[in-house]
Amino acid sequence: MDKWTGVLRLNMEKKRDKTVTKQVYFQGAFKILRPHYLDNSGQACYFLINPGGGYLDGDRYRMEITLEEHAELILTTQSATKVYRTPYTPVLQESEIVLKKGSILEYIPDPLIAYRNAKFKQNTIIRMESGATLFYSDILTPGWSPDGEWFRYDLLQLKNEIYLDEELVLFDHLKLQPIEAGVNGIGYMEGYTHLGSMIVISDKVNEDVLQRLYNVIEKDLDECKAGMSLLTEGGFTVRILAHSTQKIEELIAKCSTFLRKEWYDRQPVTLRKY
Repeated sequence: MDKWTGVLRLNMEKKRDKTVTKQVYFQGAFKILRPHYLDNSGQACYFLINPGGGYLDGDRYRMEITLEEHAELILTTQSATKVYRTPYTPVLQESEIVLKKGSILEYIPDPLIAYRNAKFKQNTIIRMESGATLFYSDILTPGWSPDGEWFRYDLLQLKNEIYLDEELVLFDHLKLQPIEAGVNGIGYMEGYTHLGSMIVISDKVNEDVLQRLYNVIEKDLDECKAGMSLLTEGGFTVRILAHSTQKIEELIAKCSTFLRKEWYDRQPVTLRKY
């Protein structure tokens, strides 16, 4: 059996008008707080915790999330994911997510901060049934280094595979190696320091929604760049380049607020962390 630094298994189900925990298991350096309910919609919110405070050489994490039919979950972290120096073996984060018909998952982690000589690999596989909805985001931040330079990490590699009714609808592979290949050119960071991504999969997505969403965030771009791409199968992606974590968080929150109101007539949620 593979040895994992931390493991989490979480299964949520809908009972009456509320999403509740059907099964939860965690061990090692992976903890989870009891669920919160941030509004009266019945949507549950879980906070993930890494009690070790950061990821170190050779750490391996495994997360399995299942939402039964019509279950609704916000999944976030208690603080940023910090990857420290990994001289030998990259940190590995593996996630498998299953979203059944009518379920809604909003995955909104805090930023991933890669420090000098850090190596991090993340593999995420999401299997959805028709009628399920996914909001999935990532923010990549270069951590402080002794010489004051950005991009002193060795490797950030994130792979996302999303299947809808067993058909592959999205394969997203982001690989940044600043020391070997540089990251400032066209198609990479283009002079920016922070990168945000958001993936939305829903049968409610269409060109009209995408255009109105872009109109919402366009006036707040300031010194950022943002691009949206419509997928062939009911979804879209957003990429944001900026000079601060806060700016990307603000824009992702605007996207989430717009869609929550547009699709479910719900108010924005505030994920307060202290």
